[in-house]
Amino acid sequence: MIKIKTLPTSPETQLRQIGWDWMLGSDTLPYLTHELVSVNQTEAQAYYDAANDLYEMFVEAGQAVIDQHRFAELGIPENLIDLVKLSWNDDRHLHLYGRFDLAGGISGLPIKLIEFNADTATCIPETGIVQWAHLKANGLDEAAQFNTLYESLVENFEILRNLNSDLTPTLLISSMRDTPEDDANVQVIGEAAREAGFDIEYAYVDEVEFSPSEGLFRQNPQNGTFEKFDFWFKLVPWEYIAWDEPDLADLLTQMVKNRKTVIINPAYTLLFQSKAILKVLWELYPNHPLLLPTTDQAPTGKPSVRKVLFGREGANVEILDTNGAVSEQAEGEYGEQAVIYQEYTEFPADAQGNRYQAGVFFAGEGCGLGFRRGGKILDNSAQFSGHLVE
Repeated sequence: MIKIKTLPTSPETQLRQIGWDWMLGSDTLPYLTHELVSVNQTEAQAYYDAANDLYEMFVEAGQAVIDQHRFAELGIPENLIDLVKLSWNDDRHLHLYGRFDLAGGISGLPIKLIEFNADTATCIPETGIVQWAHLKANGLDEAAQFNTLYESLVENFEILRNLNSDLTPTLLISSMRDTPEDDANVQVIGEAAREAGFDIEYAYVDEVEFSPSEGLFRQNPQNGTFEKFDFWFKLVPWEYIAWDEPDLADLLTQMVKNRKTVIINPAYTLLFQSKAILKVLWELYPNHPLLLPTTDQAPTGKPSVRKVLFGREGANVEILDTNGAVSEQAEGEYGEQAVIYQEYTEFPADAQGNRYQAGVFFAGEGCGLGFRRGGKILDNSAQFSGHLVE
């Protein structure tokens, strides 16, 4: 059984004291629980090691997909294949960060990979800042966490600057409109980039101007002039761009080819984002202790989870029993996509029956742990729980 520690004081006061009032919006605090998951040093180290090992495995799997030209199998849109390969083969296109979703790791359960949110992972404010403030607000040692996410983002932005020293460190940060959760996430990204020496501005994606020969621009809302940026962080999924804005996908490919823009996260992270990479991993590393068997067909005589290739927040996930019948499902808008089948594993649970999925961020190395709390399928109603290393 999971050990839970309840804290009486909200992190709100501490966030105000450090000047991060903007994180107190309608989407950040309400779903933060007042309970922390107790983790021991050995468990924290195991999460760190798992993230590092898994990332190396994902790189091998990504290379296999490229070498064997398995893009269609992973659902990679044709109009992004050139950009995926271009960014993969150029080390200047650094993968800034991603988040591994893991089962187990506590309550004596082994760590198992559920999936890798490699392109547009969220939960950055909660993991990097809010759970730290939660400890601080309750007089606990804020170092008693596996949590260097913010510092790792700063360091990766510094590396990104150095890798691209021929470009000006100007960064435009974009999300989609009417997504307050995304707005909070990009604010933290922006603060980390600023600390790393970037000049930053924000613009919704529909406000950005793209030119294959000139680069990336936004119109200054004060004086109407157009400002150029050599780096673009977009909290917009690559597959959305490919499917809904094919002309933009072509423009971005040309801009990267012409060395006009570095895009964060790079297009190759779509290889990691596709759930079909889980099948490739199982082929390359059969019976690896961190992996669950994953195939194109439902396993016989074992419960499994049917996932669409590019579903998000648990949408269109179905849990199948040993006979292949649906025992639990989540609705969603991705039902037309291809699917994979991953062997089912239980999430650890507390005394009230809440289940917990660990999220471990990777930014050059494993750097931050947090937990999402909910049912068997963790959807957009799941809550966030911090942790305490005891």
